Amino acid sequence: MSGHELRIIGGQWKRSKIKILEREGLRPTPDRVRETLFNWLGQDLHGLTCVDVFAGTGVLGLESASRGASSVMLFEIDPALCQAIEHNIMRLKATGVVLSKMDGVRGLAQLSASCADVVYIDPPFQSDLFRPAIEAALRCLKPHGDLYVESPQKLDEGQLEGWGLACVKYLKAGQVHAHLLHRIDSDH
Repeated sequence: MSGHELRIIGGQWKRSKIKILEREGLRPTPDRVRETLFNWLGQDLHGLTCVDVFAGTGVLGLESASRGASSVMLFEIDPALCQAIEHNIMRLKATGVVLSKMDGVRGLAQLSASCADVVYIDPPFQSDLFRPAIEAALRCLKPHGDLYVESPQKLDEGQLEGWGLACVKYLKAGQVHAHLLHRIDSDH
């Protein structure tokens, strides 16, 4: 990533820079993919509760807060990444954003049932953590909530159905496969 920084692309902190630390497996969601994601979700997230399971840079959660999410929970286990996220939360005065320094899958298990409107699952690239994260996210996702997943390959329709999910939006950008998932029984 040139310049080793990202920019928040919408909302009150539009154009604010987020530094990127060099970490193995850390591949921040590219601007183009984030722009598409927030077009899918709608530009205004006022009143929503969002959870970023593998925060990394924290950009998905900070982008959500910038667009009005009332509560954003970030999970990150890497101490250096946590420090950078905390710095950005303070710098932006992001009062509705809370960082929990723990494994994201374990963190999801500690959240209340049906508490999240949007759950972002973007695990370290080439890991297989998206499967256990999806399973853990289903418990805390509201019935008509949105589940966003990035993975190294397109998610299998049969497996999604087994989880009670359907892919309603999909994008492939470079090596990133981005999915917006809904519960099959949802009329959303």
